[in-house]
Amino acid sequence: MGISQYPSTVTLPKETGVYETIYSFLINHFSKIGEQVWCDRFRNERILDNDGNPLPINAPYEPLKKVLYFREVPDELEIPFEENIIFQNDDLLVACKPHFLPVIPGGRFVNECLLNRLRKRTGFHDLTPIHRIDRETAGIVLFSIRKETRGLYQELFMTRKVQKEYEAIAEFSGDDQREWKIKTRIERGEPWFRMQNVDGMENSHSDIRLVEVKNNNARFALNPVTGKKHQLRLHMSRIGYGILNDKYYPDLQDESEDDFSRPLQ
Repeated sequence: MGISQYPSTVTLPKETGVYETIYSFLINHFSKIGEQVWCDRFRNERILDNDGNPLPINAPYEPLKKVLYFREVPDELEIPFEENIIFQNDDLLVACKPHFLPVIPGGRFVNECLLNRLRKRTGFHDLTPIHRIDRETAGIVLFSIRKETRGLYQELFMTRKVQKEYEAIAEFSGDDQREWKIKTRIERGEPWFRMQNVDGMENSHSDIRLVEVKNNNARFALNPVTGKKHQLRLHMSRIGYGILNDKYYPDLQDESEDDFSRPLQ
C-alpha cells in the first residue's frame, strides 16, 4: 500500500443544504473510492482540517471549508528515473522532470511524483508547481517556494508572458512544409483521458517548426501559445506528424504497462 506523505486538499462547495457531513460529501464527490476507504481514513486520522487537526466522521459540512486527506494506492509503481534541480533561489525552484513521472499526485501515483520527491529532497513542504507538463513528457517545471511571491509568477503564465519551447521527434513523411501555425478548439474526448479537436471557436494555438531531418526522423521545435491539455500532441497529429511512442494520438493504443525503453519523444 502506497500512502502519500503529504496531504491533498479539497475545498467544499459553497452550496448549502446538499450534504449534512463532510463524510457524505467525500463519498459522493469521490464516487470511485469506496465508503469503507473513507471510513478507514477518518478512523486512522487521515482526514484533517486546514490547521492539520483530525476530523471526526460526523464532522458537519461547512461551505468553502478546506479539507486535507492523504491519498493511497494499492501498489505504487516506482519510476526508475531521477529528477534534477537546475536552479534555485529564495522564490523559485526549477527542476528537470524525467519521462513517466507525474508532476503532482494523481491516479495510481502518490509519492512517485515530482512534487513529493522534491518536497522530501528539499524539506520545502509548501512547494507548489506554477505550471504542469504531461506525465509522459520530460522537461522543465517551475516551482514556487514562497507563498508571498507565488501569485506574481502564476500571473506571468496566466497572462502568457512566459515563452515555452518543446522539442519533439516524429517519423518524416517527406512533406515540403517546414512551418505551421495551428489553431483549433480542444475539448475532452472519449475515453475521458483523451482530448480532441472539435468545431467551434478556437481555444488553442501552437507554432511548429521543422528543425532537421536525420535517419528518416524529423525534429521539431514546438511553441505553444496556449496551454491546453495534450495540445502539442494533438497539433502534431493534426499536421500528420504523430510524436514517436505516443500511445494516445493519433490512434489510441491498447492499455499496457509503461515501457521505460520507449519514452514519448
